[in-house]
Amino acid sequence: MIEKAAMLEVDLAFIDLEDAVAPSAKVESRQQVIKAFHSLDWRGKPRAFRINALDTSFCYRDLIEIVEQCGDVLETIIVPKVNRPEDLYVVDTLLTQIELARGFQPGKIKLEAQIENASGLLNVERIALSTGRLTALIFGPGDYAASMHMPMESIGVMDWWDEQYPGHRFHLAMSRIAVAAHAAGLRAIDGPCADFKDLDGYRKTCVIARGLGFDGKWCIHPNQIATTNEVFSPTEQELHWARKIVTLYQQAISEKTGAIVLENQMIDMASVRLAQAMLQASEEKEEENSNHA
Repeated sequence: MIEKAAMLEVDLAFIDLEDAVAPSAKVESRQQVIKAFHSLDWRGKPRAFRINALDTSFCYRDLIEIVEQCGDVLETIIVPKVNRPEDLYVVDTLLTQIELARGFQPGKIKLEAQIENASGLLNVERIALSTGRLTALIFGPGDYAASMHMPMESIGVMDWWDEQYPGHRFHLAMSRIAVAAHAAGLRAIDGPCADFKDLDGYRKTCVIARGLGFDGKWCIHPNQIATTNEVFSPTEQELHWARKIVTLYQQAISEKTGAIVLENQMIDMASVRLAQAMLQASEEKEEENSNHA
């Protein structure tokens, strides 16, 4: 499975030491991570893995054993169940010690933090600003639902407007995570959907996440990759609209006119900023794909 993941056309494929590994296999699984990072061709994707939570007996050895052996090639560590900014401070400090001891570039290894419970959501703004290593906040719908005592039959999948609650039950959590992420200059990533055969339902969750300001979404199965890439990429129509607005704005600046009109609509600076952000994100994505080619 790790060999197949390394070949997938995705932005990041991480090796999991947490939920995907039975307690009896967690110690020996570290060697699988080390072997995979040194022996597989990751086709330009960052080498990344998820540690066990800080409240387990496995976390510190996950960091020490793997980072000491792979710190020269490792790029990203995903930290699950982040409850407060001090959690990331602990990981950051231990990483710095390992980097200094082994002669690795200090601060090169980045972190992504999962917000998966009520405590994490309560502290999400402070978590987002806790360390310069942090690059993304990730919503964990399964554990979050459990911490909130929400009835759910499948992780990340539900009837969005059902008899239990006539609305989107994750709206508050996802909105706060997206706001905290973008305010801190981070990416906001939505969590997985367990039902990998229901692609229509999965598409709906992608559309909602993008509408709330998320930059991407986890795929739990290769079947979901094409849908994710499609929904979270701007369409040609959207890019055409954005280029038009930016062009009209530049013309208005050069001609010193105050009003911008596009197809009978008044365009204000908020529209210009939306267009500029879309074009910038598209250019960064193209540059990243070029660097990975």
